[in-house]
Amino acid sequence: MSLKPGDSFPNDVVFQYIPWTEEKGDITACGIPIPYNASKEWADKKVVLFSVPGAFTPTCSVNHVPGYIKNLPQIKEKGVQIVAVVASNDPYVMSAWGKANQVNGDDILFLSDPDAKFSGSIGWANGARTGRYAIIIDHGKVTYAQIETKKGAVEVSGAEAVLAHL
Repeated sequence: MSLKPGDSFPNDVVFQYIPWTEEKGDITACGIPIPYNASKEWADKKVVLFSVPGAFTPTCSVNHVPGYIKNLPQIKEKGVQIVAVVASNDPYVMSAWGKANQVNGDDILFLSDPDAKFSGSIGWANGARTGRYAIIIDHGKVTYAQIETKKGAVEVSGAEAVLAHL
């Protein structure tokens, strides 16, 4: 079952996350993964969630994440309180990927969807990997949800497409 505009965001979505801290800001420093209850954290916020098949992969690292980093101020100007990227990589890899992209603090959350559990629950996983998609959630309601259907494409899930729907 895929998500579509008008749907409620599921109430049982929990990702894994390593919070960024200055003392663990170096890419080789490890933090401790914690559960991130997205359903609870996002219930009363405007959120952009985008998903990539894998951290440090070419399309994801060259085309997808940089667009969100570049457009973050414009996205925030539209009232978005949280921007998060999710992949099936473990939380340590996601944390390192955020650091490699020089994303400090909680500007963009780098979340882990272990075994693509959430992505699979909405039908947007490719085996154990997350698909490439974007979802806008506004106070618990989905207002935009699109998955890429062409391999390597960043058309409906990129920052520019999301900005056009905020």
